[in-house]
Amino acid sequence: MNLTSIFADAAVPASQQAGGGMGMFVPMLLIFAIFYFMMIRPQQRKEKERRKMIEELRAGARVVFAGGFLGTIVEAKEKTFRIEIAGDVVVEVARSAVQEVVKPEEPKAS
Repeated sequence: MNLTSIFADAAVPASQQAGGGMGMFVPMLLIFAIFYFMMIRPQQRKEKERRKMIEELRAGARVVFAGGFLGTIVEAKEKTFRIEIAGDVVVEVARSAVQEVVKPEEPKAS
């Protein structure tokens, strides 16, 4: 037998040699659970709220799109919006491109 492998086996305590596979399984489960609750679940909740917001949009709402365009919804179709981005300039944009709804500014009291 190789002398190096004998010393390597002798250096590892008997408690680690016995259940080696199960010892790595528990930390991996803990890492996955932390990853799920810190990253995956909040992202799913945020996407669900975004989808709900898009479904509730109607004509007259002012929105911001993924490309940075600001516009007012003229017509809401099943999969797209017709958006007025300037005077008499109407474009058709996919619903999924909506990033947020712009709330009307309140007049400032002088």
